[in-house]
Order: sequence, then structure tokens, then C-alpha cells
Amino acid sequence: MSELGIPPAGNAAGRRLRGTWRGLRRFVRTQPLGAIALLLITTFVFAALFAPVLAPYDPIEQNREHLQGAPDGRFWMGTDDLGRDILSRVLYGARTSLLVSVATVAAGGALGTVIGIVSGYFGGSWIDTALQRVMDTIMAIPGLVLLLFVAALLGPSVLNTIIALSLLVVPSFNRVARGEMLRVREELYIEAARANGCGLWRILGRHGLPNLLAPMLVVLSLVFAIVMIAESALSFLGIGTPPPIPSWGRMLSEGSRYLEIAPWMVVFPGGVLTIAVLAFNLLGDALRDFFDPKQLR
Repeated sequence: MSELGIPPAGNAAGRRLRGTWRGLRRFVRTQPLGAIALLLITTFVFAALFAPVLAPYDPIEQNREHLQGAPDGRFWMGTDDLGRDILSRVLYGARTSLLVSVATVAAGGALGTVIGIVSGYFGGSWIDTALQRVMDTIMAIPGLVLLLFVAALLGPSVLNTIIALSLLVVPSFNRVARGEMLRVREELYIEAARANGCGLWRILGRHGLPNLLAPMLVVLSLVFAIVMIAESALSFLGIGTPPPIPSWGRMLSEGSRYLEIAPWMVVFPGGVLTIAVLAFNLLGDALRDFFDPKQLR
């Protein structure tokens, strides 16, 4: 193949890998806060995935001899009102938060992106109008009210929490995807694709979606933080992740009753949640600046 002037197939993959590595190094160099946020998120994901290995105790095991025990050498973050190890519950709570957030962003993001792409491609038509009126209706309902209604209607469970949160994030992805598609559809290569007889879904999938990856990546990181807060809020109110599944929001709800005598029950899960949300917000801001063509590198 190389004698005919065709590069080996591995070269394309190698170039993509080198390009990704150069992009990552440039991101670390130009966005130091974003790099720190990415490191924190990587640590968070690692802790969530390997919680069964890292957790020193069973997160739902009760130890009646150490009720509301202060942090010490045995229980690094103390114990709660039932004698459960808070460190183990925080680690397993990260798994719950990661599962709900990833599933929500995947489901809601995919639906919102598809709606936005189709709506933007047919911008100004009845299809665009109908889809956007549905999105406006969802956006007109306050987010917390929508979450409470759907979660209370379906009942507390991980799946129902994901469904409720997915409805909340669909409009965010839709707005960005539609705005970008309105711009992309006017490009000459879209006109050329139409002239060559390309079908609608081929144009949207081959030319529309790849041009949305950068802005959608920014939205994804910002929405991820919103979903984490919303999931914790639902669990705090008792209509999110049901017990005995560990959840940061439920830990905050249980610990708030003992804030004066056992503050570690709130400080540690609340601190981890704050750091995780801050990291995703910082990463979103860094990605927005990194992909901004007006920024001088």
C-alpha cells in the first residue's frame, strides 16, 4: 500500500492521537485552572469507579458502638447517627452521583441535541416552530418545580431521578445545538452536500453534528454540575435516590439534624459536593475560553 503512495491505516490513528495529545498540552498550558479542575474530576471519577476497593467499610453497615463518632484513626471522616462510616458513604455516594449525572447528560443531551439540530436545519419552518414551542413550555416551568412534580409523580428511584433530570437538561442542549445549526446550514459545504443529493440525516450526521462538538462539550461540562446539584437536592428532599443507596444529598439531609453535635456529618459530604461542582464549572469555563476562536493563543 505504501508503494502506491497510500499511507498505512495506522498513520491516521497516530496523527489523531498526536493531535489530541498536543491539544491536551495546549489546554494545560493556556488554561491552568481548567487543568486543575480536570485533575479533580479525574480523581472524582477514579474514586467513584473504585469505591468498592477504596472504601474501608460497607457503606450501609451499622456500628452501634460508634454512633456519631468524631473523625479519628479508624473512621477518618467519623460516623453518622447509625454508626455508618462517612468516608465509605461519601465514596459510594460519588458512584451514585456519577451514575445519575452520566445517564442524565447522555439521555437528555442526546435528545436535546437531536431536537436542536433538526430545528436549526429547518429554522423558520413549522417544524422549527413546533419543536421550540415545546422547549419553551418546559423552560417556562421553574426547574425545581418540574423536578419535584416528575419525581413525586414517578416515585423515588434512581431511574425516575434520571428521567426527571433528563427533562430538565433537554432545553439547554437544544438551545446551543439549534443556534449552531442555524449558522452551519448556511455554509457552502452544506449547499454542496444538498446539490450532490445527500439526504437529510446524512447532512445532519456527517456535517451538522461534527461542527457542534466543541460548543456541546462546553455545555456538557456545565450541565453536569447542574445535574449533580439537582440530584442532591432531590435526595435531600427525600424524593431522589432512595435509601439505603448512599447519596450526598441524603447524607446532608440526615446530617442537618445533628449539625451542632456532629458537624462532620454535613461538612464532608457537603465539601466533596462543593468541590465536584466547582471543578465542573471551572472546566466548563476553561473549555469555553479554549474553543473560543477570538482568543489569542
